[in-house]
Amino acid sequence: MGLFGKTPERSPKEQVREWTSKLRKEGYQLDRQIRAIQRQEEGVKKSLKEAAKKNDKEVCLILAKEVLRARKAISRIHASKAQLNSVVMSMNHQLATLRLAGSMQRSTEVMKSMQQLIKVPEVAQTMRDLSKEMMRAGIIEEMLDDTMEGLDDQEDLEEEAQEEVDKVLWELTAGQLGKAPSAVTESLPSEDVPEAGASS
Repeated sequence: MGLFGKTPERSPKEQVREWTSKLRKEGYQLDRQIRAIQRQEEGVKKSLKEAAKKNDKEVCLILAKEVLRARKAISRIHASKAQLNSVVMSMNHQLATLRLAGSMQRSTEVMKSMQQLIKVPEVAQTMRDLSKEMMRAGIIEEMLDDTMEGLDDQEDLEEEAQEEVDKVLWELTAGQLGKAPSAVTESLPSEDVPEAGASS
């Protein structure tokens, strides 16, 4: 903190480095969340197999929905991580532009990525803070907070649930419960297996 409680202005280069560092930390946090969800999913799969052996279809249905939720969460977090990486690359581009032109440029790509990341609960607060700083620096324009999109997720989950549950049950119980996924129309190449009957 400077004299009279005012913080000294940071150079654009320092700002970009700080933002990049924060974004990378958020990426590591997302990686940890993915690993935690995968560990939970493994436990649920184990419970699902045990319930399938007992032929308890109601419990299997509940557990299969949990597996489905975990997989959706992981794919959503992977998409968020890709958005984060896109912003980091844009920040590195800003740094290069800064060296050549001496000033940062407005970026619609960064703005779109930040709009998507603000909707992700795991990183929303950090992204809001970074967005405010980037608006002050002139990299992005003021963003509209689209928070209504997440409301349809529960309905979508119920619609997809039964079909996915059947697939998950089939996959995890080795065909004991659930339905087989739709047949693949493409034919797979067959390998000729040599007969093992010749004696030396």
